Amino acid sequence: MPDPVQPDLISVVVPVFNEEESVGPLVGELREALAVVGRPTEIIFVDDGSTDRTPAELERLAGVHEEVTVVTLRRNFGKAVALMAGFREARGEVVVTIDGDLQDDPSEIPTLLAELDAGADLVSGWKRDRQDPWSRRAASKVFNGVTAKVTGSTLHDLNCGFKAYRAEVVRSLALTGDQYRYIPVLAQNEGFRVSEVPVNHRQRKFGRSKYGLERYLRGFLDLMTITFIGRYRHRPMHLFGGLGTLLIAIGVIICAYLAVIWFLGEGIGGRPLLLLGVLMIVVGVQLFTIGLVSEMLQRYHVRPQDEEARSRVMRVRR
Repeated sequence: MPDPVQPDLISVVVPVFNEEESVGPLVGELREALAVVGRPTEIIFVDDGSTDRTPAELERLAGVHEEVTVVTLRRNFGKAVALMAGFREARGEVVVTIDGDLQDDPSEIPTLLAELDAGADLVSGWKRDRQDPWSRRAASKVFNGVTAKVTGSTLHDLNCGFKAYRAEVVRSLALTGDQYRYIPVLAQNEGFRVSEVPVNHRQRKFGRSKYGLERYLRGFLDLMTITFIGRYRHRPMHLFGGLGTLLIAIGVIICAYLAVIWFLGEGIGGRPLLLLGVLMIVVGVQLFTIGLVSEMLQRYHVRPQDEEARSRVMRVRR
């Protein structure tokens, strides 16, 4: 069972990987920004298998600041796993996520919280004036454009890691792969109200970007998964059964045509059309069967036990 939500508490989740130079200044900026809010806070760093001095620096910060919690993963699992680990430890009724590279401006947190107070369940930052190389800006623009077309999302910047959530949104998420990019889409699919506000974006001071072209390619594959989950998770038979029925119908028409000309005396044994008709019927039956099995699995589906996810965490330093 998840820990009970603590009213009025704000939890800030920060996934980090090899950010030894930035985590110290980030804590200072977060404490300053959260002091303006005037509510109790906790700052949860999730070390996603860093290989530099980040773990030691986080341990130092946890010893100095009582609001800092450090979650250490056993190895580098990726941002989705890191976020889920942080969400499991978060106790606040509001959860804020921010990257650990200092490009997101913590002083924008009150702006995100104000949008939550206005009625949103999830507020996503929009890096309208993005301070990144042109190649990343171009790739991000294409990514956001394609995602908007496929999912119907109206957000300008789905990939921004600077977000604020109500606790019920966070606890509804089950992220794998690179699906953290599509959190607003997943939230919309669950009926939550999603909003977006422009936020200040800064140039990177330390280290180097962890993002490359291959992450965008993986992101497009995850987009197909998210689209399927959003449209057909509760009715997989509509997809598989529909495709299967269409293929079976086409195959039957082809075979019926060949049967007619066979009765008229023409040979059909060497015709490629015969193979095509039979193949479409077989594949159609297989798809229809997959739809039936998916429906049965969906009826009895339960989420993986939390203990499996917790086994990836090596220790939690409070």
